[in-house]
Amino acid sequence: MSENRHGLTLAADSPYQSGFGNEFATEALPNVLPVGRNSPQRAARGLYAEQLSGTAFTAPRARNRRSWLYRVRPAAVHRPFEPIENNRLVGDFSTVPKTPPDQLRWDPLPFGKEPVDFVDSLVTMAGNGSADSMSGCAIHLYAATQSMKDRFFYSADGELLIVPQEGRLTLATELGVLDVRPFEIAVVPRGVRFSVALPDGSARGYVSENFGALLDLPDLGPIGSNGLANPRDFLTPVAAFEDREGEFELVAKFGGNLWRADIDHSPLDVVAWHGNYAPYKYDLRHFNTIGSISFDHPDPSIFLVLQSPSDTEGVHSLDFVIFPPRWLVAEDTFRPPWFHRNVASEFMGLIHGAYDAKEEGFVPGGASLHNCMSGHGPDAETFEKASNSDTTKPHKVDDTMAFMFETPRVIRPTEFALKTSQLQAEYFECWQGLKNNFAKENNA
Repeated sequence: MSENRHGLTLAADSPYQSGFGNEFATEALPNVLPVGRNSPQRAARGLYAEQLSGTAFTAPRARNRRSWLYRVRPAAVHRPFEPIENNRLVGDFSTVPKTPPDQLRWDPLPFGKEPVDFVDSLVTMAGNGSADSMSGCAIHLYAATQSMKDRFFYSADGELLIVPQEGRLTLATELGVLDVRPFEIAVVPRGVRFSVALPDGSARGYVSENFGALLDLPDLGPIGSNGLANPRDFLTPVAAFEDREGEFELVAKFGGNLWRADIDHSPLDVVAWHGNYAPYKYDLRHFNTIGSISFDHPDPSIFLVLQSPSDTEGVHSLDFVIFPPRWLVAEDTFRPPWFHRNVASEFMGLIHGAYDAKEEGFVPGGASLHNCMSGHGPDAETFEKASNSDTTKPHKVDDTMAFMFETPRVIRPTEFALKTSQLQAEYFECWQGLKNNFAKENNA
C-alpha cells in the first residue's frame, strides 16, 4: 500500500491496471475484498458493500457492466439536492435554435478573468438526443482556471469522454485517480463521482457526454486481430480512498440540469472494488494507424478509437475518431480528405498542430461542425497544393492530432454556439477560391 501526491491511499505503487473492459479486482487495504461472494452479511473493516451498475441487470454477459464497491459510507448519505441555475449547459436539444445547414467553425474558448473550476467552466456547444431517450450526445467545452476544492461531480445523464487540449487534469474518482494530459483521453462512467484538479493552474478541452450505449472498441473485421486501439493500452486506476469529514458539495447533472447537495464527507471513500465498470484513460499516441498502401484515400472509419453501438448493426450512436501522425503513400491519389457530404454529422476538434485538410483557421482548441449533407472538404489552398504534389513519394503527416465526434443524427448547435464571438463568420470563404477548372475540350 502507498499514498500518492493527492493524499489518497493507493492499492499499489503502480496507479493503473491495463486492459479494456476487464474484470478488475483492487484493494487499497489488504483483505477487504470478500472471497466467493459480493455482499457478505458483514463486509470487512466495517465497510458497506454497494453495487454500481452501468447497464441493465439482464444485459448479455459480454455487454454487462457493473462494479462492486466496498466503501466507508454508502452513496446515499448526503443532504437533499437543490437546483443550480445554469444557462450554459443544455440537455434538451429540441429547444435550441433552428439548426442551419451551414458549415460552422469556432476559435478556441478563452479563459475567463474570474477563476472557475471544471464544472463551472463547462458550456454546451451542440448535441442531439437526450438522456431521457438514452440516445445521442451532448458536446461541451471547458476552460478551467482553478481546481475543484471540497467539491465533487457526477453525471447521471451519460458517460463523459474528456479530451484535454491544453493543461493536465487530475481526475480523483471513487474508483481511483487518473492523471490525464493532452494527447490522452479519459472516460468517466455515468454516475461515478469525481473531482478535478489542475496541476498546471489552467486547462482547456472538449467533452462528449454519451447518452447511448457505453463506449466500446470497434470490431476489426478484415483488419484482423491487431490494429487501431489495442485493449492493453487502456488504463484503469487501482483503488484509492480518503476518509475525510467536513463540509463538502456534491454536484449532479441529472435530466440536463445541475443540482447540488451538502455532504459531510468525501465520497471518494471506496477502499476496494471489483468489476468492469470503471473510469479509464488512453494515450492517443498508441493508436496503430491503418491506411492504404496502393491507391485511394480510405474512409475515416479506419481511425475509429471508440464507438457507442446503436440498435442498427454497423450504425453507431457516437463515434470517436482521431487523425494522428501517419504516412501517406497512395499513388496517383488525392491524399488529403476528399470533398464529401455525409449522412452522418461531424464535430471536429484539434488538440495539436495543424489538420491536413485545413492548414489555416482551424487551430488547437477550436472546433468545427459539418452537419448531415453539408458539403465540406479541403480549402482552396490545400486542394491546389495536393493536386500538384508528387505522389510517387511518401509524405509524412506529422506534428498533428485532430479528432471527430461523429453521429448519425443532426448535431444541433446551441444558442451560445451560434452567438458567441468565437464563431468564425467568414469560415465559408475558405472554399470560395475553388475555381472552375472544367475543360470542355479534351486536349489529352
